[in-house]
Amino acid sequence: MSYVDGYLLVVPTKKLKAYKKLAQWGERTWRKHGALDYKECVSDDTKTPCGMPFPKVMNGKRGETVVFAYVVFKSKAHRDKVNAKVMQEMAKSPMPKEMPFDMQRMVYGGFKVLVGG
Repeated sequence: MSYVDGYLLVVPTKKLKAYKKLAQWGERTWRKHGALDYKECVSDDTKTPCGMPFPKVMNGKRGETVVFAYVVFKSKAHRDKVNAKVMQEMAKSPMPKEMPFDMQRMVYGGFKVLVGG
């Protein structure tokens, strides 16, 4: 059964280019260490006839873009092994002096797949 790490965050729209560069590094790194899939998606159509729109949930402000991201693994144990390797590589890699988003406004969780894989 698959396992998914999911992320939801807001990025100042003017910093999307810098965020994309960081996300591309993330994709290369997670896939290199065994992730099955990696997606970073920017909000496009957030007007909804039901439920609560992502920008409202994230307390999005004018000039911010909501990003929904996920990484797919074979299992939770596989996720733990891959993430340990990614964290080791991150510790050795130069990080941006200033992150292009507010880490305090990022939400994250690990999910068991219920349907689809």
